This record gives sequence, C-alpha cells and structure tokens, in this order.
Amino acid sequence: LDAKIRKQPEVMHMFMGILASKKNPETALRRMNESGVLGRLVPDFGRVVAQMQYDMYHVYTVDEHTIQAVGVLHAIETGELSQSLPLSTSIIHKVHSRNILFLSVFLHDVAKGRNGDHSILGAEVATKMGPMLGLNPAETETVAWLVRHHLLMSNTAFKRDIDDPKTISDFVGMVQSPERLRLLLLLTVADIRAVGPTVWNAWKAGLLRELYLRAEEAMTGDLSIEGQSRGRAAMEHLRSGLESLGWEAKAIKDHIALGYPGYWITFDTGSHLYHAQLIAEAEKAGSKLTVSTRDDPSRGATEITVYTGDHAGLFSQIAGAMALSGVNIVDARIATLSNGMALDTFWVQTGEGDRIKEPHRVDGIRQNVEQVLSGRIWLNKELPAKRSRLPNRAAVFKVPPRVIGDESASRTHTVIEVNGRDRPGLLYDLTSAMTGQGLQISSAHISTYGERVVDVFYVKDVFGHKVRGEKLEAVRKSLLTALDLKTAT
Repeated sequence: LDAKIRKQPEVMHMFMGILASKKNPETALRRMNESGVLGRLVPDFGRVVAQMQYDMYHVYTVDEHTIQAVGVLHAIETGELSQSLPLSTSIIHKVHSRNILFLSVFLHDVAKGRNGDHSILGAEVATKMGPMLGLNPAETETVAWLVRHHLLMSNTAFKRDIDDPKTISDFVGMVQSPERLRLLLLLTVADIRAVGPTVWNAWKAGLLRELYLRAEEAMTGDLSIEGQSRGRAAMEHLRSGLESLGWEAKAIKDHIALGYPGYWITFDTGSHLYHAQLIAEAEKAGSKLTVSTRDDPSRGATEITVYTGDHAGLFSQIAGAMALSGVNIVDARIATLSNGMALDTFWVQTGEGDRIKEPHRVDGIRQNVEQVLSGRIWLNKELPAKRSRLPNRAAVFKVPPRVIGDESASRTHTVIEVNGRDRPGLLYDLTSAMTGQGLQISSAHISTYGERVVDVFYVKDVFGHKVRGEKLEAVRKSLLTALDLKTAT
C-alpha cells in the first residue's frame, strides 16, 4: 500500500464503498485500522492513529473516536437509535448523498494535533481527498464545508441564545442550505455521541433539535409544531398593533384570514403591519397592482413589495423586471394569500452592495415592474441586451452548481433547492425555467451569500400535484442549464 496504489481510482472507490456501506462500516474500519491498512490507505488518517486528546472531555483517541462516530451514523441510519434520536433518524433518509455524510464524519477530526486550527486544516484535506474518492466538485465542496464548520452547530446551540432571532439569522447565514443543515445536524450528533458514554444528554439533544427546526423554518418557511405556536403569537401581535391603529374587529379578522401559516413566521410584526396597511389601501382603491418600496437599513437594502393577482410566471416576471433595472436581488419571499392575490417581497441592492438611495432610481424600478406585469415590456426582447451590460462581481468565483429535488420534505409540495454562483438575472433564469416546465411556485426563499445563491422553491405541477420521477429529473436538468452562464440568454 503506497502512493501508486492510492492513485488508482478503483482502489479509492472501493474504500469509499466500505466507508459508506449499508452494512456496518465501523467493523471494517476498525479491522483496517488495527492491521495498519487504514493509515496506509489514507495517510492523513494515519497521523491521528493512537493520538491522545489531553482533556477531561474526550475519552477516546482521535482514530477510535472517529471510527465510533461512523458507527453512530450507521446506527442512526438503521433506526437503532430512533428512541433517543428521533429527529436524526427521520432526516438521515432525506440526505441526498450518503458519501458526503460518511466522508465528512470520517474526516472531521483528521487534522487534529497539527499546528493550526484542525477544522481549517481538515477542510484542506477534504478538498484533496474528495476527487480521489470519486466525488464531484459540488460534493467535495460540501464535505470540505462540513469539516470546516463541524463545530458550528454545537457552539451555536450550547453557547448562544437560540430564542434571539439574530442567533438564528447568523446561523442560517453560515449554513445557507437546507441540505447542509441536515448533514450538519447528523455530523454534530455523531461527533458528540462518539466523544464518551456520558457526554450526550437530553438537554443537548433538545437544544440541537430546537436550533435545527428554527433554522429549517427560516430557510424554507415550513412550520414545525413550535413554528405554528410562534405563528399564532405573530397573529396576536398583529391583532394588537391593528387595534392600536383603530382597525375594527371584523377588518382585523378578515385580514388575518388572508395569510397562510408560513406567512406568519416569515415576517416580523412591523412587516405584518406594513403589509396590512398596504393591502387595505389597495383594496379600498380597487388597485389591481400595487408596488411599494421602503428602505431597510438593517439589511443595507431596498425592500420592494408587489401586491397583485397571482398567476403563473408572476414571480419570474418580477425578477426579470429587477434584472432589467440593474439591481441585485439579495433576498425574496413569496406569499400567496387566500384571496388569490400575491404578496411578493424583494430586497435589492446596487451593484456596489448598497441600498438604492436615489429616488429616481427607485421610481424606475417601480415603473419597470408595472410595465413588465402590464405587458408593455417584453423581457425576452429587452433583458438579453441589458444583461450584457450589467456588471458581475461574482464572475471570478467558482461555485459548483447543484440542484436537489425533494419529494418528501413537504406533504403537499416538491421542494427544490438550487445552489450556484450569482449573476445578474439569475433568479429570472431559474424561475423562467420552472415556468417553462409547467411548474407553479407556491413559495420561494431566495438568499444570496456573497457570490453564492441558495434558492429554495416549493412547487407543484399544473394539476396541483407534487413533481416526481422523470418530470422532477427534467426540471433538475433545466435548472442546471439555467445555472450555466454560457447558456443564459
């Protein structure tokens, strides 16, 4: 077993098969380790064999801890720990790449004992090993991210106030993706359970569960039981606010009936009040289209809210109007109301990453949205010429594109997660691709993190059913094509 053997793809792929085996990989890894094979096959792992951890927290050597962590992961997957780890047991079957999960657990402590932060150094090892083990660039990047941030979830849950909205927003800003969130929880649980027999307890389990559920809600808008409770509290806060503004009881009741459950946890009370007044004024005036703008200094962005009749392709048209206006969409939320109207909110910035301060430019965005939705501007004609003149600061960065379709994440919708590099007009390209595939977008959670976008869409087909099988694969391919700058129009 030498460097020549390690460079043979079939050998390393065989090892990946052992590591992520549905049989218990712990047994095979322990035998490989005791015989010296594991350290020769993966020299970076060989450096932590029999390495002591001199503290009162860790019971095992680094290699033994790692192998036990892989064993914990296997036990979660087989349901052996369903009584003590119900959340982990339920989400492990929603993970889209077992190879990513098992490799990240195997490598999370591989750089311990070196000079420097073992998380950062371990991520470098993961970046090197991913291609050797047959992972594609997106999978390799995810493993490296998990190794780099494998302490993030435990540090946040155990050391921060998770009732503080900023704690959740900061955590979501780091994790970014629902798939990463699932992977990180499983890695965190396996890591802690393998530290020692008395380390895991119900208190830690509860904190991790609460953090996971709140982060998931923030990313997707899908409510847990706790989220439903917070949604009811949000309605009561709004009720009190509207009473203080002189609203009559019936008007308050009618307005609250407009919002579906996800709406109430997506926005804060100030935004709920703002929306209530906007909707009331639009309905009183009989306006078919209302475009409202306001400054959001806390986000360093301009908030644009569109209230109009819901129809297929609406979200895509608004996104196209924003691209035509030369602004970057840094976040967006769709809310479809029970009266058939859409309440879509976008947070936009200038190309320099600041909110839009010039009144004439804000007016220009509003006019573009109105003209696009009224059919006076044809995006297919206007946008290609405009796009070529828009600056793209993210062009120098590489972000492996990834599209994940999940049929089980929601009872009523298919959830599609899109990861890729940001560029002018990308959201329009993505939503146009979905509209072209005949999808209805019921909810969207658009987030931009520097050069990376992570967009989550809840979709149905034209008949109101989940998107499944071959159709879902066709949608996935269409979105990957839309992510490719060379194919963008």
